[in-house]
Amino acid sequence: MKSHVAKRSVIVAGHKTSVSLEEAFWDGMKEISRIRKMTLSDLANEVNSNRHEGNLSSAIRLFVLSHFKSRAAPGPISIRTSEAAAELGRSANPA
Repeated sequence: MKSHVAKRSVIVAGHKTSVSLEEAFWDGMKEISRIRKMTLSDLANEVNSNRHEGNLSSAIRLFVLSHFKSRAAPGPISIRTSEAAAELGRSANPA
């Protein structure tokens, strides 16, 4: 699956700047900004003010990833659970 990279303009630190991100990350930014009731530029400013190195696009990707990882169900899948699921799959589809 190939993801299209889109360049959009946002205002960061009072200056208009272009940010290139894959559509999935733009969608994530829009969702986060909607939840927080803020503009994309305000959210980009927050990300920018909290980054210590690297470019803004990378910082946004890491921010979006971190946001959605924190919302994901906690806990790793155990090997036993994976083996049981595989076994259920085999019994549901006998060869």
